[in-house]
Amino acid sequence: MAVKAMSPKEVAKKVMNNEELFILDVRNVDAFEDWKVEGHTFEYLNIPYFDLLDGVEEILEKLPKDKDVLVVCAKEGSSVMVAEMLSDEGLDVSYLEGGMKAWSEHLEPVKVGDLTDGGELYQFVRLGKGCLSYMVVSDGEAAVVDATRMTDIFINFAKDKNAEITNVFDTHLHADHISGGRKIAEATNATYWLPPKDAEEVTFEYAALEDGNKVAIGNSTIDINALYSPGHTIGSTSFVIDEKYLLSGDILFVDSIGRPDLAGKAEDWVADLRESLYKRYKNLSMELTVLPAHFMIIDELNEDGTVGEKLGTLFAKNHGLNIEDEEEFRKLVSENLPPQPNAYQEIRETNMGKITPDDEKQREMEIGPNRCAVR
Repeated sequence: MAVKAMSPKEVAKKVMNNEELFILDVRNVDAFEDWKVEGHTFEYLNIPYFDLLDGVEEILEKLPKDKDVLVVCAKEGSSVMVAEMLSDEGLDVSYLEGGMKAWSEHLEPVKVGDLTDGGELYQFVRLGKGCLSYMVVSDGEAAVVDATRMTDIFINFAKDKNAEITNVFDTHLHADHISGGRKIAEATNATYWLPPKDAEEVTFEYAALEDGNKVAIGNSTIDINALYSPGHTIGSTSFVIDEKYLLSGDILFVDSIGRPDLAGKAEDWVADLRESLYKRYKNLSMELTVLPAHFMIIDELNEDGTVGEKLGTLFAKNHGLNIEDEEEFRKLVSENLPPQPNAYQEIRETNMGKITPDDEKQREMEIGPNRCAVR
């Protein structure tokens, strides 16, 4: 029986459509526990590849007969071999094409909604990494926000919409993934916007993203007025689009809040983070839909595959927005934090333009889950 490859896009569709999938992950236990392919209705069995070298007979009874079975490893090779062994035993299984490396890089575009003046807003969901990017398309123009390093998908998506990318934004200097913003801007002759307080060490030219900026994209406007929101970084900046959507960067997530320690400034930035969340955001319309730059757990995905929630709902339900005691808040965001992102210092330096790792090195730097949040 031939062994089939299941592409990251096919797996992503199963996640988005809440379909069942049984995953046999043959990576080492620590790698699996740190990071795996997540789905609302996925089931898992983790058996390291080396434990299966003498055969797969002992695990046959643990695999379902009535569900799709997907074998997963880091780069693909081991999963192909295990899938072939299972196929020889009469099972119909697939392997994840490109392994976890490919899963980490897949982006799934999802429409968030229509804008008042005829434009559209799209969210690009990076399921394997928890990153969220955005594109505003309006009257033949497009803007990209918080792009990943997989830049072709944004450029090609804009072409398919018959739109020219005119502006590219980063809400802050990212520390957990490599930004594709500057690369997209160079490829399309777009203006690249970056908060100047995050850009003091960058080696390239950029447009200063500051209070009072209102950037027209076709018939729509990205309003940065009065939304300087430091805390995750000193320059973190939020956007309001069409008076409907709040792009919160890494300050506020659906189920958590941003961590302030990725530039070594946790104690210094706690007060900024609290003021941004508890004062600046409190003055905004509670009807705004919060669209963050990351999600932490699969449960944050809505039924349509988007990640977002009304600001008023978050003030009611998000624990990070409901800590009255300032000392308790300080402890939450500066003590007992999850591990910092892999290679986060190198990622920061890459995003500053100080170093230029090759593609394979960039993949290695980014491998692993989202670690920008505090819960």
